[in-house]
Amino acid sequence: MNLIHSRRKRGLALGDSTPAYRPGYEVVAEQLLEYIAQQNLRPGDRLPTEQGLAQILGASRNVTREAVKVLAAIGRLTVRRGAGIFVAASVGGLLDDELSHFRPTGMEDVRMLLDYRKVIESETARRAASHATPIEVRAIRESAESSLTAATMNDVDTFAKADAAFHDAVGAASHNVFLRASVAGVRRLASQSDVLLFHGDVPGSLEVAAHQHLAIAEAVAAGAADLAEQLMVEHIATTQSQFENKIRDRLFSPGAQPPSPEAPAS
Repeated sequence: MNLIHSRRKRGLALGDSTPAYRPGYEVVAEQLLEYIAQQNLRPGDRLPTEQGLAQILGASRNVTREAVKVLAAIGRLTVRRGAGIFVAASVGGLLDDELSHFRPTGMEDVRMLLDYRKVIESETARRAASHATPIEVRAIRESAESSLTAATMNDVDTFAKADAAFHDAVGAASHNVFLRASVAGVRRLASQSDVLLFHGDVPGSLEVAAHQHLAIAEAVAAGAADLAEQLMVEHIATTQSQFENKIRDRLFSPGAQPPSPEAPAS
């Protein structure tokens, strides 16, 4: 627990050396994830009570309650009425339970996640360009076009659905169930960062991402495996750059309100 208190004392966020304002529930949520990792708790393990967690983390009970709600909303905790608070079941698929210790607000963890996306999704795009059927090509194109329509209207929720459909369609076209499952799993982890860091906002330009979707779709349709792979790497690299810029901007912005537990991740 020394790590938890030392991080709080320094007031550092996301690996940055600049002291930053952060909403209290978000700081406590990150500390709670660190506590889970320090105690080597696994999916299904029970945590102390809400009051006990507040004492351990040195936070108020109200702020701790908000942190628990947020972590439950993104699938990291399970709250059972009358039973207590538990580490949620594994994110599933092929991802190892070790990822139950993934910190959605830790810049090192986020960078590793994006690096993994580059490896997995670039190969998925390459294989999609080699194996996609006409029906699968149409699904990829239609979801890419839907993402652009939503982007031009600045409709974040609709864009998020089209974005998920696009990446899933590329995964399906790879004709490799393991790659498709890996893409779905890594995107579930990415959505946790979206909720905790951006509170329903988006880290960058929707239109840039949508045009990249269209370019990848055309490369897949043309059977250009090398180009599809390269464009997917560039797409995720752009996401990473936008993500880091948004984090830097956020260090100097006013605090945000906690997201609603019912709000969908972007």
